[in-house]
Amino acid sequence: MPLQGEATQNLPQLTHARNNGMPLDLDWVASVQANTSAIERRAATLPGRRSVKKDYQAAWLCKAISCIDLTTLSGDDTAGRVLRLCIKARQPVRPDLLAALGMEGLTVGAVCVYHDMVETAVRALDGSGIPVAAVSTGFPAGLSPLHLRLAEIGESVAAGAREIDIVISRRHVLTQNWQALYDEMAAMRAACGDAHVKAILATGELGTLRNVARASLICMMAGADFIKTSTGKEPVNATLPVTLTMIRAIRDYQDRTGIKVGYKPAGGISKAKDALVYLSMMRDELGLPWVQPDLFRFGASSLLGDIERQLEHHVTGAYSAANRHAIG
Repeated sequence: MPLQGEATQNLPQLTHARNNGMPLDLDWVASVQANTSAIERRAATLPGRRSVKKDYQAAWLCKAISCIDLTTLSGDDTAGRVLRLCIKARQPVRPDLLAALGMEGLTVGAVCVYHDMVETAVRALDGSGIPVAAVSTGFPAGLSPLHLRLAEIGESVAAGAREIDIVISRRHVLTQNWQALYDEMAAMRAACGDAHVKAILATGELGTLRNVARASLICMMAGADFIKTSTGKEPVNATLPVTLTMIRAIRDYQDRTGIKVGYKPAGGISKAKDALVYLSMMRDELGLPWVQPDLFRFGASSLLGDIERQLEHHVTGAYSAANRHAIG
């Protein structure tokens, strides 16, 4: 039977004003704190909560697919690999499974690649409506000169990228140089033009949850459309305490400005059950608009395969080998 439930309701396309930023408010930044022990206690309860089951679980897993930035960011990326990734983005789940679920036409949220592969991905996704996201600004370290990072953004946009994932200079956070972080983020936002910008905080390298909260706020003040946890290259990537800290910063920013900013956890999210935890947290903390792909994305490569296996189990009652759900 076709899936029913909140996750697959035919909701109207949610629209919201783009985040144009605001002047730097250092008093607000200084007031931001993070109660680490309380955040960690709250985060520890999330995976143990009762999960949705049966049709509802399948519905939420389909929702998770629609929020995936299907990603390849390897040094050995080739045009062929990117083409296969784009084919998978167009058809993320086997057609027979989607037909059984009543979810024909389901696609991922975006395809994320290095700058050199943007044109290849744009051509492969032509007519699909799936945007191409490019990692930019000296990814993953973000330590190249600023003028080169801004030029790289411009070239990715010119090549057809509709979303740009930039990396901040972690040193500005670690030295509490909030003006420098704000100015850098504002310059990158301006260089993106009409392309939406996701600010990667590299939270595993920021030291404390208070630094994460303040960096999140600064990037939103400077015009970030999304804030993102990680490049996926750090020793510690997306975690539940970091996510709780960042999405509460998003909530505070909306309370003050009325502007919705998106969130993207990235790195280490590879299991369907983890995706359900993140989706439930977004819904509980921010509400239904933040379980839509215009405000929530997973940065992932292997997550899709596990979700597809779970959906096959839902339809057939049997788990399958991973090679039945290969990319391309």
